[in-house]
Amino acid sequence: MNFKIPESVLVVIYTSELEVLLIERADKPGFWQSVTGSKESPDEAWALTAQREVQEETGIGSELFALRDWQISNVYEIYPVWRHRYAPGVTQNTEHVFGLCVPRDIAITLAPREHLRYQWLPHRAAADLCFSASNAEAILQLPKLK
Repeated sequence: MNFKIPESVLVVIYTSELEVLLIERADKPGFWQSVTGSKESPDEAWALTAQREVQEETGIGSELFALRDWQISNVYEIYPVWRHRYAPGVTQNTEHVFGLCVPRDIAITLAPREHLRYQWLPHRAAADLCFSASNAEAILQLPKLK
């Protein structure tokens, strides 16, 4: 079995009006989040992981916009429901945070195996809806980091 690498990205996709794109997980309906995803190899650059995940999960070509490394890393405990994806004994993940400003009318194409639907929300409402505390905190930092 190929285990996930416990190093991931979180990409907050937002508009200049501070609306945030949230996507609903297919494996956990009701769980809303920003784009997330693990490195494919330990030496994959954080920015490449972020670009790949944005493309895979939303269809947005992030190379067309300014993907910004927010220089924030979070270490958190992996939810027990998802630990089977990691090597035995792995319980923590390191997440690196990026921001991506896009036009509000950009086309979104979800990966149907991963996400059910999407919505744009004002940043505070988006933070309130996120199931992940680190995701909510990153969104709340948006006015300072954009």
